[in-house]
Amino acid sequence: MQNSIHAGAVIDRGAQLAQGVSVGPFTVIEDDVRIGEGTVIGPHVHIASGARIGSGCRIHAGAVLATEPQDLKFSGEKTELFVGDRTVIRECVTLNRGTVASGKTVVGSDCLIMAYVHAGHDCVIGNNVVIANSVQFGGHCEVGDYVVVGGLAGVHQFVRIGRYAMVGGISRAALDVPPFVMAGGHASFRYEGLNAIGLKRRGFSPESITLIKDAYRVLFQSGLLLGNALEKVRAEFPKEPEILEILDFFDSGKHGRKFIRPFNS
Repeated sequence: MQNSIHAGAVIDRGAQLAQGVSVGPFTVIEDDVRIGEGTVIGPHVHIASGARIGSGCRIHAGAVLATEPQDLKFSGEKTELFVGDRTVIRECVTLNRGTVASGKTVVGSDCLIMAYVHAGHDCVIGNNVVIANSVQFGGHCEVGDYVVVGGLAGVHQFVRIGRYAMVGGISRAALDVPPFVMAGGHASFRYEGLNAIGLKRRGFSPESITLIKDAYRVLFQSGLLLGNALEKVRAEFPKEPEILEILDFFDSGKHGRKFIRPFNS
């Protein structure tokens, strides 16, 4: 399977393109870039040094990948951007590469990154993530697998979003979002309940969904301080994987980490 390279594209000799890669007109691919088999790159795309793009991806017009991080501490160190297989990157998305802090920015496989999304340096975005139009991630954000982020949301640097969570559109996400929940709000970013529909679509059993819901009732609606609520869940709930994942998310937060709270708190 041969590559299809438009005559108007500019590709450095140091770039490595696997078989079946397609590159549109006026696209620029710099040195030290690796692109996997069957990836389709549209027109006017800029892929800078340090990009590692997987197989079967689709990168649409105007996307800018692996350019220098927007960080005043960056001093030209060699860093990378990784994009997994079969991920779709729509128009005018910007993904900066990492800094010396971690050395890389990562976007997983089977993601849909819609138009005008920005992911800053050292972000780690999991697999099967859907990010709607114009979402902006500050540096060092962590996004778990199967997360959905609604359009125009702003995610503050260092914020973590757990697996299967959903963040509402036009939210100001400045607090950590634990797994399996919905969160939203601009003036006040809060817990809005369980992402029950999303969990059903992903094959979670009714028993698992009920167990997760009961755990969050203790954490967010019992009136207990968060530390006491976590101890109650740890002591009284079965050691099912979902419960352990919730507890681990809270336990792994750095000292001083702030988590979403319910609207009525």
